[in-house]
Amino acid sequence: MTALEAVACYLPDKRVPVEDVAARLGLTSMQARLFRRYLGLAEIRLDPGGTLLDLLSAATGRLGGLRGREQLVRYVLHARVMSVVAPYPDNPLRDLCRGFGLGHAVSFTVTHHACASGLLAVDLAGRLLAEDGDPRALALVLAGEKAFTRDAQFVPGITIFGEAAAACLVSLDGPADRVLSYAASIRGEFSGRLDRLPGMASRFEKEYPASFAEAMSAAAAQAGMSMGDLSLILPHNVNMPSWQRHCRRTGFPVGRVLLDNVPVTGHAFCADAFINYVTAAERGLLRPGDRYLIAAAGLGATFSAMVVEH
Repeated sequence: MTALEAVACYLPDKRVPVEDVAARLGLTSMQARLFRRYLGLAEIRLDPGGTLLDLLSAATGRLGGLRGREQLVRYVLHARVMSVVAPYPDNPLRDLCRGFGLGHAVSFTVTHHACASGLLAVDLAGRLLAEDGDPRALALVLAGEKAFTRDAQFVPGITIFGEAAAACLVSLDGPADRVLSYAASIRGEFSGRLDRLPGMASRFEKEYPASFAEAMSAAAAQAGMSMGDLSLILPHNVNMPSWQRHCRRTGFPVGRVLLDNVPVTGHAFCADAFINYVTAAERGLLRPGDRYLIAAAGLGATFSAMVVEH
């Protein structure tokens, strides 16, 4: 049984109005209004003076469950969207491991599922720990990236990316949040640049709602429950309308989808789920025994969902 022992996140202090980000990207005032008024993105968190190592280190430093247990960490996984995030030979992940006393751990990157790679990394961490043989062994899952290129800053008509980071300590068992199921559906026919392939973009827009709903329903079924039994959905923070449409389509109460971070963070790559978990925990939205679902979709395209018991 995979368990989320501790979760921490880091949100930079700098809040940038979406209009300012749009102006830097050369977008029109009409496109900027689309992001704010229709998609619900008001502010984006950015850390212009910080590096990727700074982002990940800030989140890891807030992970209280790690201190004093560094030698138990066998694996460090960085879930990310971009296949390349630093010029060779720089390696922020290895630098972080050395800085936090984790140089002994096996460290690597998980990029296979784009923005859904965070859930893949948690599932993979649990599988590795199950094969490790030491019930005390831990894995550290990191998420967060720099919006350092135009492609890493926005998806036209869909979202704008923000800079934030998260760290999640994974164990095999314990009193923490237990992973009950994980489902992922890969739609490889949508692999390509949607902004340059209008036909593919149109098909993706039509099939996105059903594909995402199927992944979430599959995860709930694997956990032996229905969607209606869920206490909360922790979404990816892409935009507001996509989740509102999902709730209308499925009948799931929109009030049980934690959308409060969408207007104030932007889409923080793979870190959204963990950021939303921290928000839910701080606000007392999860009680012992509650079952909640984490959902994420990645361009390319992957639709993923994970059911967890608090």
